[in-house]
Parts: sequence; structure tokens; C-alpha cells
Amino acid sequence: MKILVTNDDGVRAPGIAALADALDTLGEVEVVGPSEGQSGAGHGITFLEPLTAERVSIGASRQAWSVAGTPADCVKLGINELLPSAPDLVVSGINAGANRGVDVLYSGTVAAAAEAALMGIPSVAVSLEAADTFDFKGAGAWALRVVAPVLPLGMPKGTMLNINVPAASRVEARGIRLVPQSLLAWEDSYQRRQDPRGRDYYWLSGAVPAPDTGNLTDLRALEEGWVTVTPLQFDLTDHARMNVWRDLWTI
Repeated sequence: MKILVTNDDGVRAPGIAALADALDTLGEVEVVGPSEGQSGAGHGITFLEPLTAERVSIGASRQAWSVAGTPADCVKLGINELLPSAPDLVVSGINAGANRGVDVLYSGTVAAAAEAALMGIPSVAVSLEAADTFDFKGAGAWALRVVAPVLPLGMPKGTMLNINVPAASRVEARGIRLVPQSLLAWEDSYQRRQDPRGRDYYWLSGAVPAPDTGNLTDLRALEEGWVTVTPLQFDLTDHARMNVWRDLWTI
């Protein structure tokens, strides 16, 4: 099996090396990551300027491709140009911070896996809850436990898995739970400041929403100490609304 590993924290971030090490047991791993951190990049791609790529060393002795672009760029360029053949699996992470709930709309980690899913390649995003210390090796072991039994089943085109691992320094993981995505929005706020020339600028802050009180979602399950697994799909069409509105504009 050929596996492409990428991330949004940058190709030299410790999480990507730990993930590659964990997946070595499954097959031949190639790493293609962004040269700089791309947190919050979402599914942006580069098309108004050229991309550059170079070989670098990461971790103990692993060679990787460093791409001056977004996480989605890394997947597209990696599959089409940098790798000798298309991978059987794409895994993105391990992100330094959770990507649950509406985070998936902003996350470069999730976007990289989504790009592969849209190309028809099974894909997974792996994130580790933020804490004072990050146990990336432990998170990699959990990711392997999730991915290994899914691979024989396959995943349809346009579908991926989103995995979040609780911080080991906060709680010992209770196990793995298959849960839906929470749709609770962040409680956004902006700090207004002034630069040395007296011009206002705004810095986004805010708080993670309180865990859902109803159904067990990825937000609530992670808070309770579970490793969360959520299948995501990227057909955004509201098919139920299509049926309701089908005759509104009939000519």
C-alpha cells in the first residue's frame, strides 16, 4: 500500500513525522507538506502564481517534499507530479489542535484529506486536542487503530474520516466513538487595536462553544475523553430542498 501523508502545520512540524512513523506499518509512506504553517487555510489552492517544491529531511531521517503552497496544493501536486504513482490512502495530520464541529470548514488539515476524497482516494484527517504538551506518538497509535479496520471496507468517492484525539495530559482516552459533526458555531469576538500609525486593526479571538447537550457529537464526545471518528462528505447539495422546490422555476 502507498500512503501520502500531509498536514497544515508545516512539513517540519512534529505531528507529521509522528503520523508517518505510525503508518509505516501499513505500507510505503511518502510525505508532502507545506513549507510553512497553513492553519485555517481551508480548501484554498494556488493558481495565480507557481508552486515550488524541494526535498527536505524531517524527523529522525525521513525525506519529504516541502511545497510552498496550501495543504490542498500538497495533495494535488503530490498526486499529479511528485509521487511516482497515485497513493492508495491519504492521511493528513497530526494537527496540533482539534478539528471538530465547524472547525472542519476552516481547517487545512481536513481540506487536504477532502481534496484526496474528491479525487476518489480514501482519506483521513487526524487532529490532537491542544494542551501544554502534545503526545503525537500516542495520537498516531490511535489513528492507526481507527484506519486499519476501515481500509478493507473502502470509502466512497467524496467521503473521508475525521479523527480527533483527546489530549493525554487532560484525560486518558476512553476508547473510540463514531459520532456526527457538531454544528455549533464558535463564539467569535475581535480585539480592536491600533498600529504605530494609529490605524485600527482587528484580531480574531473567541471561545469554543459549550458541548452539545443533546446528541453525542464530536464536540461533546471529545470533551468527554473519547477518540472521535466522523465520516464527512462533500456533496453540499440540499437534496431534500431540491425535491421541495423542484417546480418553483419550471418553465
